[in-house]
Amino acid sequence: MARKEKTTEAGSQGKLPASRLKKIYREQVVPKLTEQFKYTTVMQAPRITKIVVNMGTGIDEKELDKSMQDMQVITGQKPVATSARLSVSNFKVRAGMKVGCRVTLRGDRAYHFFDKLCTVALPRIRDFQGLSPKSFDGRGNYSLGLKEQLVFPEIDYDSFDKIRGMDITICTDAKNDEEARAFLKLMGLPLRDK
Repeated sequence: MARKEKTTEAGSQGKLPASRLKKIYREQVVPKLTEQFKYTTVMQAPRITKIVVNMGTGIDEKELDKSMQDMQVITGQKPVATSARLSVSNFKVRAGMKVGCRVTLRGDRAYHFFDKLCTVALPRIRDFQGLSPKSFDGRGNYSLGLKEQLVFPEIDYDSFDKIRGMDITICTDAKNDEEARAFLKLMGLPLRDK
């Protein structure tokens, strides 16, 4: 009996609860996509493979540390520092210097972040009219940029020191942009019509 309790404790520590968005995906999105694109099996329906959040900081070490803290609070995962590939003398950057940070979210973490982005963060942007439908890359992936990290509720307005922007890339396994656009719209991404 004690052994059974131990396994349930260990199992619940590292795992996230099932995402609300995954249930919506299975029950509502997949049937609509199957009907629209005439899929023969539900496995052909596109899904989110990963979400990459990237933040450039420049060459300042303190700035990098604060950016990594903000990103960890926002995504719930520890970021990795990214290095410059080339030396650029005008910006005083040498190859190998740490100039930013990045997080790759997969599985339930990606669905939780996508849900938070669509339902909480994007509506908090001032004068938000919807996202551009032209930011697809031709392979079913969508990229967007945020000008400030304050749209996420985890960042305390009183404690932040500087406004930092970030790039978010939503990678799907859709075959083309048309399928990806329909999939992301059904999932709740607020895309403009034109």
